[in-house]
Amino acid sequence: MSKLSQKNNNEDANLDDNFQKAFEEISKLKEAIAPDLMLKFYAYYKQATFGNKFTFNSGLDVRSAFKFNAWMQLNGMSSTDAKKEYIKLANNILNKK
Repeated sequence: MSKLSQKNNNEDANLDDNFQKAFEEISKLKEAIAPDLMLKFYAYYKQATFGNKFTFNSGLDVRSAFKFNAWMQLNGMSSTDAKKEYIKLANNILNKK
């Protein structure tokens, strides 16, 4: 394996670790997060984990529609970029606490 491939694999592993840590830290928060930020977290998480494989089977309530719309707005964003944006948003929230 080339050094470049090894570097990319290490960066991917670090990104995945940082993404998982950010998800866990945000999930543990006791304080409420503003609904618009929660939608961003939801959308980045779905894009990072499912990509453009959109599914909408959560019912017809308004909350589900907002969540689906937030995710659809990220159509075309790579999983890597979605993870980076999730981590950046998490750091902004966690650093304010």
